[in-house]
Amino acid sequence: MPDSRVAAGSVLPTERDLAATQRRTVRVLAAGQVLTGVAFGATLSLGALLAADLSGQEALSGLATASVTLGAALTAIPLARLAGRRGRRVALTAGNVAALIGIAVVIAAAALRLFPLLLVGIAFIGAGNAATLQSRFAATDLARTARRGRDLATVVWATTIGGVVGPLLLAPGELIGASVGMPRLTGAYLFSFAAQVCAFALYVLVLRPDPLLLAQRLERDASASVTAPAPQADRPGLARFAMLAVAASHVTMASVMAMTPVHLSHIVAPDAVTFAVGITIAAHVFGMYGLSPVFGALADRLGRIGVIVLGQVLLAASLAVAATLPDSQAGVLVALVLLGLGWSAATVSGSALLTEATPLALRPRRQGRSDTLMTACAAAGSVLAGLVLGAVGYDGLALWALVPVAAVCVGAIVVGRSRASA
Repeated sequence: MPDSRVAAGSVLPTERDLAATQRRTVRVLAAGQVLTGVAFGATLSLGALLAADLSGQEALSGLATASVTLGAALTAIPLARLAGRRGRRVALTAGNVAALIGIAVVIAAAALRLFPLLLVGIAFIGAGNAATLQSRFAATDLARTARRGRDLATVVWATTIGGVVGPLLLAPGELIGASVGMPRLTGAYLFSFAAQVCAFALYVLVLRPDPLLLAQRLERDASASVTAPAPQADRPGLARFAMLAVAASHVTMASVMAMTPVHLSHIVAPDAVTFAVGITIAAHVFGMYGLSPVFGALADRLGRIGVIVLGQVLLAASLAVAATLPDSQAGVLVALVLLGLGWSAATVSGSALLTEATPLALRPRRQGRSDTLMTACAAAGSVLAGLVLGAVGYDGLALWALVPVAAVCVGAIVVGRSRASA
């Protein structure tokens, strides 16, 4: 069997073996994304509402998204280093364990009415999300260059299912939670906990062989051969632009998305807030992940930088709609879908560009730095978004969010000129 030969490590795998292993790896990672996406979608929807409820101040609601992104930022590099030493499977399961702890802490915080404890729990969920983000890089460890964007995008796309289902479980989760005496706004976390347990079992039992460890072994074997090809060149300038594109697009998305549940609570009827938030965030998450295979294919065909710029165009369109129609529920829905699409295009293409600009030996470390930068910027942006929302409203927040979009466009021009002159 090809998989057993590859896993054994005693026989150098053929191209056919590697192709079969890569397909299996992508399927396993995609299934894991479906499961972990349930927890991600529920936290996106409930975090701001729980923060506002426990703190009693809507201005502090942005701290929920700040906490989840800060948790991801603090653990992205340690998880990447763990992956480099022990493989992707160990890093991913460590993230699952962190998320399970976080869910339990969030439920306890809601029961005890402790706002600081809530932020701690959400930060642990963020640590789990850091591992989820690194799944997209795991899909590129064994990928051929011509398919790297599509394989990465397939794993990103799989988050659509869990991410859309998660917000839609708010209402049934509340009913189930109330029936067993759970605190208000925490019932949906029952589904999140079960999904994380299943993802943990999937990675432990099925993600074999480990894609990063196998890629490292293949590189060592190839370097020992007298006919080995030249090692991949390091292009740090291009890698820095990729990191900028991913981080700036993420902070734009996170800042506006984090404040949307609070904004919707002001423009819809009180008894319809939970439904409106669930539908809007579900549509937004679909925008984030639903068309990622399309953007991956475009990145493989048209180039990474062009698709990054396309993402900025979509983000700018989203912000224009939000600034023009802030008091329309339909307008907010359209803006959030476009916001997700822009994030998807920039993240898929930027992640593929970062991988291609970095030799295998440096990839885990640089990928961890990219995720740390991305999530740390989003954490700061989410805190500032709450202050901006209170000062100038949802439309003013949308206009401020154009700043990182402009920064990426300027970076694309600089990189394009540098490559042309080279």
